[in-house]
Amino acid sequence: MNGHGNSNGFGNGGFSVVEWEHIRRHHRRHHPAETQCSSALVKHIKAPVHLVWSLVRRFDQPQKYKPFVSRCVVKGNLEIGSLREVDVKSGLPATTSTERLELLDDEEHILSIRIIGGDHRLRNYSSIISLHPEIIDGRPGTLVIESFVVDVPEGNTNDETCYFVEALIKCNLKSLADVSERLAVQDRTEPIDRI
Repeated sequence: MNGHGNSNGFGNGGFSVVEWEHIRRHHRRHHPAETQCSSALVKHIKAPVHLVWSLVRRFDQPQKYKPFVSRCVVKGNLEIGSLREVDVKSGLPATTSTERLELLDDEEHILSIRIIGGDHRLRNYSSIISLHPEIIDGRPGTLVIESFVVDVPEGNTNDETCYFVEALIKCNLKSLADVSERLAVQDRTEPIDRI
């Protein structure tokens, strides 16, 4: 997994050519200001895209793979502009977050959200997560890329802010991989059980 915080954009150091091409194509919507930091992280998951996407696309149920979410309530229909109220588990410097669905593209496998409120310090936070098919160890796998931009809170540095947000995203991506790979193994073993 790579994380590359940079207040002026992503750079391309540390990313493979394929990863960088996906970042360039799908994650350049972030235009960080001087008082913001941004980064992109990647995770290779040993599960097919359709399975990983079935978890990621659930704007209404982030707790299916995000370990810090205890509850989520969506207001209205699930569509662009929908709002969700997220309750955060104890241990983090927050208890609630209000988030808006900015983009849900089932063909390109892209989800984008913006945090618009809550009792935390993530002001003007926006993220994009995209999924891309790949082959891992001869089996269908998924390249997941998540990028973000956020204000650097007063009293914090760019590096501190990026480090904190990257740590949260890394936990979420690890959990997404664990849940997806567990489901993929169940999918692969199910036909054997029927024989």
